[in-house]
Amino acid sequence: MRKAKRKRNHNVNVWMNDEEYTYLKNAVKQNGISQQSFIINAVYGAKIISSIEIAVLIGLSKTFADLERQLRGMATNINQIARIANTCKNVPASNELNNLSSSIEKYRKESERIWRSIRSLIGHQRPTEP
Repeated sequence: MRKAKRKRNHNVNVWMNDEEYTYLKNAVKQNGISQQSFIINAVYGAKIISSIEIAVLIGLSKTFADLERQLRGMATNINQIARIANTCKNVPASNELNNLSSSIEKYRKESERIWRSIRSLIGHQRPTEP
């Protein structure tokens, strides 16, 4: 019978003193990931965060993506209202529409910036579980 090929085929043994080993065990426990995941992330220089923090970041990312989608929809609605108002010759003051449009655009850009930051944090996490 043939052994299944491993995804990782190199075994590395590391000697540690008591202080180093205790630090490693505590860090692994605190982050809620396997020792292998912790070490591989450290080798790649990834910021090691707990699986709970990753879940929170993913939730925030979804929230901001939804918020951005809603803001785009609002901007589209404003454009449609402006088009109808122009057609009916009943146009609200242009400064009101401009202020509203500027506010929406400002919030959209800010939410997109935050959303991209969150996605970047998530993206820097390396999936190391088998």
